[in-house]
Amino acid sequence: MRAWLICAALGLLLWGQAALADTLLIVGDSISAAFGLDSRQGWVALLEKRLAEQGYEHRVVNASISGDTSAGGAARLPALLAEHRPSLVIIELGGNDGLRGQSPEQLQQNLAAMIDGSRASGAEVLLLGMRLPPNYGVRYTTAFAQVFTRLAEEKQVALVPFFLEGVGGVSGMMQGDDLHPAADAQPILLENLWPTLQPLL
Repeated sequence: MRAWLICAALGLLLWGQAALADTLLIVGDSISAAFGLDSRQGWVALLEKRLAEQGYEHRVVNASISGDTSAGGAARLPALLAEHRPSLVIIELGGNDGLRGQSPEQLQQNLAAMIDGSRASGAEVLLLGMRLPPNYGVRYTTAFAQVFTRLAEEKQVALVPFFLEGVGGVSGMMQGDDLHPAADAQPILLENLWPTLQPLL
């Protein structure tokens, strides 16, 4: 009986420590879901490894779904916030909106709702900016890119201006479909993110 009580007390202690650990929630699309790769190769797995190596105790929840849009992320976010109660939310969405030619105004509304919802739950926000290939036309690609910078300014949130810097359109950095980053690109994605993320941890 005494041994059972000790085990139960230890279990409660460990549960309490886990509950106190900060949670980092990533809401993204195929880029964060490591589409076409072993998940252990993806930038999120590399982030988890770096956090552990540098002594951070954050729990990483990767709620990214390949093909997701900002509308999908906005619809999923309230339940994710309630379930995981993150201290930090990384939003990596918008690429699929752009590839489908959806309205930049709607993208901005969806991302703004995600930022506001995250903050209302007590979480900080890191927004990962995206850009589109030039074949979508200067007017549309410019309006699309400005969504992220405008939101960062208006909402005063941390921003990585272009998450695929050094990857998008670079030979050898993309998979055969020219849409998804290759395994060799994943460390670059982490480095693009890390200087902005670290001060938020």
